[in-house]
Amino acid sequence: MAAVLLGGCSEATTSGQKTLEVALWDENASDAVNRAIEAFNEKHPEVEVNVTYSPFAQYFTTLRTSIGGGSGPDIFWMNAVNFYEYAEPGLIKNLEPFIAGDDEFSKEDYYESIVELYSYEDQLHGAPYFVDAVGLYYNKELFDQAGIDYPDESWTWEDIETVGAELTDPEEGVYGYAAPIVSNQGGYYNYIPQAGGEIVSEDQQSSGFDSESAKEAFRFMKRIVDKGISPDIKSQIQNDLNQMFMSNRIAMLPAISVMSIEFNEAMGDQIDIAPLPEGEEDTAVVHGISWAMNDHVEDEELAWELMKELTGEAGNEQIAESGFSTPARLDAGDLWLESIPHMNLEVFIDAQETGTPYPLSRNTAEWQRMEQTEIQGAFLGEESIDDTLDQVADEMNRILRQGQEPD
Repeated sequence: MAAVLLGGCSEATTSGQKTLEVALWDENASDAVNRAIEAFNEKHPEVEVNVTYSPFAQYFTTLRTSIGGGSGPDIFWMNAVNFYEYAEPGLIKNLEPFIAGDDEFSKEDYYESIVELYSYEDQLHGAPYFVDAVGLYYNKELFDQAGIDYPDESWTWEDIETVGAELTDPEEGVYGYAAPIVSNQGGYYNYIPQAGGEIVSEDQQSSGFDSESAKEAFRFMKRIVDKGISPDIKSQIQNDLNQMFMSNRIAMLPAISVMSIEFNEAMGDQIDIAPLPEGEEDTAVVHGISWAMNDHVEDEELAWELMKELTGEAGNEQIAESGFSTPARLDAGDLWLESIPHMNLEVFIDAQETGTPYPLSRNTAEWQRMEQTEIQGAFLGEESIDDTLDQVADEMNRILRQGQEPD
């Protein structure tokens, strides 16, 4: 798969047929992607569209190598962590010139959160495809067996500790709750803003990991782990939390909306979703995926037409009907709610209004790797959480200053 990604951009074959190369990492989206491509080919039968799915672990390394070498796919999935690494050096197209001359595409049709997420210097560089947020998945069967009411919008961190303890059964290997440590998006990227803090400042100049709010968020996580309510760091490294949840070993799990379809296939109406229990604030981190266009694309107008097919009204309806995740277009949400009618997917749509944007800055990937390594080390007992957060903030501030002009 990686070898395909290293191939060139769109080109014309000897028979005169044109090709477009498309890349992404999740085959669970293949149904919606294929339907959009079929619709595109009805309008452009002369174009062959080749789709490459690559494992996420290798996706961005291979992508950056191929694009940096002047080739790579014509359009491809982009996430927030890597966005600046492609937008800032001009490796992907600014989409504003295409939008300005196209009455069929309007940024106002999409959730503001994802438009802002993929805007560089107020210019959109990624066409919104779907959004995601974090909700509280829970096992109704385990709640029913314990005679406990299901979680709802009134729940707080205190309820997690109290009810989580009641649902924990060491003899059966059941945890009442999972406090994700190995996953920042599912875990502390929510707890820190819920405690009133921030991961990175709004001006993207300084870290928030050394704030009292951040430390309170990690104290909450540590209490949950120390009480045995949540799997500890060693268990989380050795066992996938999603698999533990689907194996009835975790009663409550915070996870992103993209997991809805997989959980539903594994557990059916045994599970449902509630909003994340709130701390000082009622919020959850919101993210999403966009389609980016290679700056080296040969036929940019043709690539734009395919991008519109994927992210326009029909394309968003297809991603909604597939159940994969919340469509990025505001008018397609109801279709997604119908895709798994017994699950409270409305939680994720509501989160777009109250959510906290995924932390984004220059060099995000670099400080995020450091942050995860240091925090996991602290939970392994190598250093106190408070001292670790101070160190994370210092190193993150150093990374944020890299490449900036001195005052």
